[in-house]
Amino acid sequence: MANQLVNLMSINILIIKLIGMFLQLAHTKLDVYRFSHQLALECYQITNRFPNEEKFALVQQIRRAAISVHLNLAEGCSRKSEAERKRFYEISRGSLIEIDTAIGVACDLGYVSFDELKRLGETIVKTFKILSGMIKP
Repeated sequence: MANQLVNLMSINILIIKLIGMFLQLAHTKLDVYRFSHQLALECYQITNRFPNEEKFALVQQIRRAAISVHLNLAEGCSRKSEAERKRFYEISRGSLIEIDTAIGVACDLGYVSFDELKRLGETIVKTFKILSGMIKP
């Protein structure tokens, strides 16, 4: 398990270097974009620990929400009007709240411990704070 974690971290570093893939747009250099990318990776890693019966329920819900955070942030950054950008940031933040809520249920069900969620929790808080700042008038 420890070797898998080390391999995942090495892969994460490589992915972060490639973040934004081919277009290399300005938003890929934002902290919030890096945090939302890390959030998606952490959500996938955490949900790998959930029982098989949650594969098509909580696992998929958390993963879809995590990808939604990242994708809506990216799409919002590409919009020309401030109102459109903020709307995508609001959707992104809503998905982040959805993750937080679903992870709380998973913790209450004993799928993961609070200690196992520490890093994910920190990423959720950082991303939430930055997104909230981007939405303020």
